[in-house]
Amino acid sequence: MRNKALRFKHFSRKGYSLFSVLGREVLIGTLSVATLSHAKAEGVSVNAEAANDSLQRKELKLDEVVVTGSRAPLTQSEAAKIVSVITRDDIERASAESINDILKLATGVDVRQRGGFGVQTDISVRGGNFDQITILLNGVNISSPHTGHLSADFPVSPDDIERIEIIEGAASRVYGTSAFNGAVNIVTRGGNIENGKKGNGLIRVEGGSYGYFGANGRGSLTSKTMSNTLSVGYTRSDGATKNSDFSSTRLFYQGSLKPDNTSLSLNWQVGYSYKPYGANTFYGSASTDQWESNERWMAAVNGIFKIATFNFQISTFFNRWYDHYQWHKDSPAGENFHKVESKGASLNAWKDWVLGKTLLGVEVRNERIRSTKLGLPLPESEWTETGGHDGEAGKKYKYRDQRCNVSVFFEHDVVINRLSASLGLLANMNDGLDTKWRIYPGVDLKYNIFNGNANGFRASGSPEHAKSGKLDLFASWNMALRMPTFTDLYYSGVGIEGNQNLKPEKSNDVQVGAEYMTKGLRLKAQAFYSHKTDMIDWVKYTENGVTDDIFHSVNFQMDNLGFEVDANFMAHEVFGGNSLLRTFGVKYSYISEKSEYAVQVVSSKYAMDYLRHKLLLNADGRIWKKLNLSLNWRWQDRVGENNAPYALLDGKLSWDAKNYSIYVNATNIFNKEYYDYVSIKQPGRCFIAGVKWRF
Repeated sequence: MRNKALRFKHFSRKGYSLFSVLGREVLIGTLSVATLSHAKAEGVSVNAEAANDSLQRKELKLDEVVVTGSRAPLTQSEAAKIVSVITRDDIERASAESINDILKLATGVDVRQRGGFGVQTDISVRGGNFDQITILLNGVNISSPHTGHLSADFPVSPDDIERIEIIEGAASRVYGTSAFNGAVNIVTRGGNIENGKKGNGLIRVEGGSYGYFGANGRGSLTSKTMSNTLSVGYTRSDGATKNSDFSSTRLFYQGSLKPDNTSLSLNWQVGYSYKPYGANTFYGSASTDQWESNERWMAAVNGIFKIATFNFQISTFFNRWYDHYQWHKDSPAGENFHKVESKGASLNAWKDWVLGKTLLGVEVRNERIRSTKLGLPLPESEWTETGGHDGEAGKKYKYRDQRCNVSVFFEHDVVINRLSASLGLLANMNDGLDTKWRIYPGVDLKYNIFNGNANGFRASGSPEHAKSGKLDLFASWNMALRMPTFTDLYYSGVGIEGNQNLKPEKSNDVQVGAEYMTKGLRLKAQAFYSHKTDMIDWVKYTENGVTDDIFHSVNFQMDNLGFEVDANFMAHEVFGGNSLLRTFGVKYSYISEKSEYAVQVVSSKYAMDYLRHKLLLNADGRIWKKLNLSLNWRWQDRVGENNAPYALLDGKLSWDAKNYSIYVNATNIFNKEYYDYVSIKQPGRCFIAGVKWRF
């Protein structure tokens, strides 16, 4: 007679666990995700029989999942830093048409948009600006050295994403110099995601307000050793405000190979996007007919293998951006063309031994720009024609700059009973600054107070210490560096002037936090203080009693402190899958900054315009049968002149069947009139209806 099958819901790491399976059939669901620094474009493989187990209901104990804030891969139980995660389930419930909309759901993330539908978005964390954060796609740095305005132009759609990992605070010793205030890693879904099929796909078609239309498709083919996924998409709109029409085309391919009987695994990705759009008053209120187009190419290959007891990871990457900007559409006045490249390679080597895990890594990154505006003047013999989709004959790149950034990483991670520690440093040399090496150290600590579960598993091994749930305390200190962008150094236009003598930004960060998890409840709190020197801002200032009417890029000093609190109630874990209320969350963040300039500042573009208060409320549940409703309410209060606080309510109503979903997304439901960057009017009420097929 066949024995009853045993299905693993989570792993306990206890020595006696193996005895539980003797004489029984074992069904194991696997969860394969990517680390923030070593993303591998793999996804969850779930068969139909396991579709209702704890992996799908988010009851998984995360101890064995590798989602870390370290350079060497560590499991959640070993990781010494808090990493916030927006899951696939969160993305499905969100009323979001772009990745930028999804990031608004994160507590410490400030998302500022110049137009609707994610046309152009600036992403920052903890009071910083869009140039002070590293954006990664499957662990590959895709941030632009030209300007952070272009970093959030992604070649993927929300349908392609498995999870988004967010690390807040100085992280240069892990991700390099651009991770000044933190990092955001977008992990795509890869091949064998849905139902474990050898071939699967998805098609989405939607349309709605302001002449919006969108279509996305993705398909995968997998075998025992190889996976391939292709995703394509197109969106367009007449524009929610004056001169904000746009179209967006994107293409993304990723693959993986893991030969049998070897330690080798390979992952690769190629992406393309093109987006022309009306830029209204994006870069100045004096022109309402600005226009811009952004084109991006990207590619990366990552390999991991093992020799004896040493693990190696080799990566190479290439990013290219074409940017075409017009102060007045179809006019050569104030017109700019830019071609920017970022390319390089990295090598990491690590070893597990009796005293922990030790890693040594090196990355070489070359950044360069050719432009009609930015850089150092070229002799006429070296002028070249503008390129890309919107390059024009007779328009030539007359300026150029380039720099080579070399980073050496050292890290040691150790777990001693309940204490986890990650100690490391970044040694950096950039020939755009000089040829000197500079050291930026850091340490992250975590202490587990107790580690049980809702059923009362013992945390310390003794009955008197039985606890429900898991409580961890965190503390960290890190230093960081950021080089000025090419825009900071060279941009000169209407009412704005760059500064080639800018110093790189430096930061000294301290943060503490706590995280509690139990059945049905997730609580997280963080507090931070940061002392920053040689920060970069664009300001108008008074000198000798005279106010210059031009924004100049200058260095200044800053201290900022703040805290964040997240509380999430998972009703479905307590009351079961038939609960009308599925989840309810409350999130709040607060920041206070004190800035000191060497000049008398009259007006600031960024530093005096930070998000002081952000409050998020979200809830979702089942109304009837397969009819689901999710609501997200967001209140923001930004410091600075003419920044009025505002509150927005978004929602999604959907009928979710096994192979299809029909939905209506509603944003700004109460039709609130509000502005970003003081003068840029944002979209009013918007409805988008769509259908999604899975096969």
